[in-house]
Amino acid sequence: MIEMTIESIRVSLVNYQRVVMLKEKNTLRYLPIWIGSAEAQAIAIRLQEGIQVQRPMTHDLLATTIEVLGAKVEHVIVNDLKNDTFYAKILLNFGGNQLEIDSRPSDALALAVRVDVPIYADESVLDKAGIVLERESEGAEVIENLDGTGDITEKRKKASEDEINKMSAFRDFIDNLDLEDFDKRKS
Repeated sequence: MIEMTIESIRVSLVNYQRVVMLKEKNTLRYLPIWIGSAEAQAIAIRLQEGIQVQRPMTHDLLATTIEVLGAKVEHVIVNDLKNDTFYAKILLNFGGNQLEIDSRPSDALALAVRVDVPIYADESVLDKAGIVLERESEGAEVIENLDGTGDITEKRKKASEDEINKMSAFRDFIDNLDLEDFDKRKS
């Protein structure tokens, strides 16, 4: 398990979909996860200081329900990636028993920011979908594929046409990110 932080929530300029950028603590390794706009809003509202909602949102209700029932959220983990779909678990302590609740990553993250618990990613998920960014004066670029194969350009040459087509939407999104915002994160 690798501890992560929510670095930012981005909107693709190509298709206007949201992606949450998880960042490994103390490294330049990121895990981008596409999420729905409602979940992006639920996470963003909680991360922004001074924003108050008049009524509880869905994830506020979930956090309150867990607390009222006497359970405590220990942490959340993005634990798997299958067929281009991320999976997560919410780990609860209920009366001394550890419970694992299956969850979408977006819901697990929205809950984690409400109850202030650690966010983790499984190393295998980072190996499959993580990216490494190198900071430069004019932004950042992908410099290494996380499976250790070196330059991502070399990997792209070896990829099949089907694999390239599959990742083209993601590549378009990454190419259109405004990476200067990475330095403007919440402290």
